[in-house]
Amino acid sequence: MSSPTHVRKAIRFASLRAKIAQQGKTGLALRLLLAAALAGFLLVFAARTLVTPSPAPTSSSQAQEYHQDAAPECGKGNAGLPLAVAEALVHYTTSNVTPQQTADEIGVSLRVLQRRAPCNFLVFGLGLDSPMWAALNHGGRTVFLEEDASWIASVRSKHPGLESYHVAYDTVLTDADSLLGLRDHPACVAQPDLAAAAAASCRLALALKGLPPVFHELEWDLVMVDAPTGWTPQAPGRMAAIYTAGMAARARRPGDGPTDVFVHDVDRPVEDNFSKAFLCEGYLAEQVGRIRHFVIPSHQFCG
Repeated sequence: MSSPTHVRKAIRFASLRAKIAQQGKTGLALRLLLAAALAGFLLVFAARTLVTPSPAPTSSSQAQEYHQDAAPECGKGNAGLPLAVAEALVHYTTSNVTPQQTADEIGVSLRVLQRRAPCNFLVFGLGLDSPMWAALNHGGRTVFLEEDASWIASVRSKHPGLESYHVAYDTVLTDADSLLGLRDHPACVAQPDLAAAAAASCRLALALKGLPPVFHELEWDLVMVDAPTGWTPQAPGRMAAIYTAGMAARARRPGDGPTDVFVHDVDRPVEDNFSKAFLCEGYLAEQVGRIRHFVIPSHQFCG
C-alpha cells in the first residue's frame, strides 16, 4: 500500500502533467494532423512495396546462406522512403514551427489531395508549411511562387528539393477597390487565353506577368493562394494571385475536369471580396475557418 506522502507526490505529478498537456494542446493538434497524414502515406507506400517473406531457415548455415542471397546491399533497393516525405518528417519532428493554417483548415486541402494526388499543385507562397504540401503530393508536381527572393534562397538552403520561383507583383493593397471594379468588364471575365493575358487592359492590371514557363506548360489540378503579403497598405495584396488562379483554372482543356482552388485568410476584405468575385461564389464548395475551397470548371465563368 502506498504511503500518504507517495500519494500526494503522485497527485502533484499528475496535476503538473495535465497543465503541460493543456498548454501544448494547440500545437499538438497540428503535429498530430501532420503525423497522421504522413503515416497514412507510409502505410500505403509500405503496402505497395512489401513482398511476401521467404520461410525462415532452420539452421545457422542455412541462415547465413539465406541472408547472403536475400538481403540486398544498402542503397541498391527501390523501397526507400520518398525524399519529400523523409524531409518533411525530419523538418516537423526537429523544429518548433507549425504551419500557418490550423489543423481544420489544412484538413480541407488534405481531403482533396488524398483523392487527387499525385497531381499538379500550384501554391502562391513559400512558407513553413511548404514541405508538408510537397510531401502530401508525393509523385506529383508541386510548384511554389514567392514574392521574396531572399526568402526563397533561405528556404532552398534547408529544403533544396522544393521547386520554387520568384514572382513580382505590380499591385498595392490601396488599389484593391478600383481593381475589384474590373469584375464588371466583360473582357476581364471572358474565357481565358493565358498566352494573350496581357492583351486586355484589365488583365494588364490584374494578371501576373513574368511567370515561370512551368505555369503555362502545366494544367493545374489544385491551386492554393496563401500569398503574397497583404497586411499593410503598401503590400501587394492577393488581388492578382486570386485573379490569376481563376484564369489558370478556367484555362484547363475541356473534359479534363475542374480545378480545386483554395484561398486562405478570407477573414480579410481583399481575400473575401476577390475570391467571391473572380472565383465565383457559385463555385464555392466549402469554407472552414479562414480558408475557402472553390471547384472551378474549365472555360466557364459565373454570370
